[in-house]
Amino acid sequence: MFALFILYAIVEVAALVAVGSAIGVLWTVLLLMAGSAVGLVLVRSQGKRVMEGLREASHGERSPSGAVADGVLFAIGSVAMFVPGLVTTAFGILLLLPPTRCALRPLVLRATARWMPSAHAATGRMRPTVIDGEVVPDTAGAPGAGHVIEIDGRDFEKPTR
Repeated sequence: MFALFILYAIVEVAALVAVGSAIGVLWTVLLLMAGSAVGLVLVRSQGKRVMEGLREASHGERSPSGAVADGVLFAIGSVAMFVPGLVTTAFGILLLLPPTRCALRPLVLRATARWMPSAHAATGRMRPTVIDGEVVPDTAGAPGAGHVIEIDGRDFEKPTR
């Protein structure tokens, strides 16, 4: 984990030095601020979109596995926006864009199927149960209509073992 942090620091410093040398320090700082602003706008707008996709999946209008994959990619992109640096900001913005998430969705689904087969199988089975039927209106002459059933408070007590 420590080696990963050192690698992150080296990559971010190298990116800042390269961009700062190419366009200047002031423009690099403005680029960092603009990237953060764009990322915040994307987090807000795409967060609503991802939540709507999850809601649609819960109602059976959309594939649950695709909605969950979008949620995972959105979460990773959002976290990347809060990590300082040019590379992580660019990575976060890419993951927050819908076309990128759409392109990466199959990879996430394959990774889920490989590393967590039970979770992948569970999201594949998350389909609403549809029972065909017909609504029968209540009629006044129904059996039991007009009968009074008397109860007392003991009928609502918890059963004891």
